[in-house]
Amino acid sequence: MSEKIKKIIEEIEALEEKLKQEIEEQESHIIYEIKNGHITFEKDIFDQQREKMKNILNYLRDIPFFHLISSPLIYLMILPAMIFDVMLFFYQQVIFRIYKFKFIKRSEYIVFDRHYLAYLNPIEKLNCLYCSYFNGLMHYASEISAKTELYFCPIKHAKKIAYKHQYYKDFLAYGDEHDFQEKFQELRDKVRKS
Repeated sequence: MSEKIKKIIEEIEALEEKLKQEIEEQESHIIYEIKNGHITFEKDIFDQQREKMKNILNYLRDIPFFHLISSPLIYLMILPAMIFDVMLFFYQQVIFRIYKFKFIKRSEYIVFDRHYLAYLNPIEKLNCLYCSYFNGLMHYASEISAKTELYFCPIKHAKKIAYKHQYYKDFLAYGDEHDFQEKFQELRDKVRKS
């Protein structure tokens, strides 16, 4: 990777950090506390949130018909997701131990905290639990597969791809055989450290 590209990557990472700080500052008026994994709001904030909760009957009445009849299909996806989750556990337990990769913490990807919001009714909270699990699971799986790809095939694609994981910027250029084996080994060493 050239110095110019490294510098641009550093600038992008600095901008991402600046954006993160700006977003945190913008949301700083929302005050809550996390104790032992539980999120609590001050009583007056909790009461204000509770006043904004939509009544379940009104919520159900406002659901479009096709949304209502398609919801079983959406929720049915929980079964393959749970099987996939178990398979990821075994994959990581076996493969990551054999290749000496640092384990990926599932709890950093699958986070359940939206149910503490008092302005959500029970159905909305259930929907949020589902989305937190399913999307967190996909991100968790993506991180596991990204580390696997970094170890076994760290070569960029010739065609443009829609999603690039955090390691992709370090991948070797497509078609560049120059010092391939040495660079490949360096990337393998990086997987074990990250």
